[in-house]
Amino acid sequence: MMFNTGSSLLDAVVLSVVAKDEEGTYGYKITQEVRTVLEVSETALYPVLRRLQTNGLLETYDKAFSGRNRRYYKITPQGLQELGRYRSEWVAYCTKINAILMHSKEEG
Repeated sequence: MMFNTGSSLLDAVVLSVVAKDEEGTYGYKITQEVRTVLEVSETALYPVLRRLQTNGLLETYDKAFSGRNRRYYKITPQGLQELGRYRSEWVAYCTKINAILMHSKEEG
């Protein structure tokens, strides 16, 4: 992708992916879904998950899967509020960018 991904956009996408499933989802699945829209490595994503957890936006729990524990991430009520703010800001941002970027003036 030509455009840089800032940490706020990555946070918003991760929160949105986790919010899709009321029971939460696990790290690898989050990574795969985020990678459908942003170029991000798995190693870069786990610090984001930890930071969102530290900030009270995500919570974790472990669940047995194929004889091992799998860590699940679930969005908190505070995380849902933050996601709402991100979504509102995204709409405003896209509107402003589109007003400039998508405006074309016929020449000549």
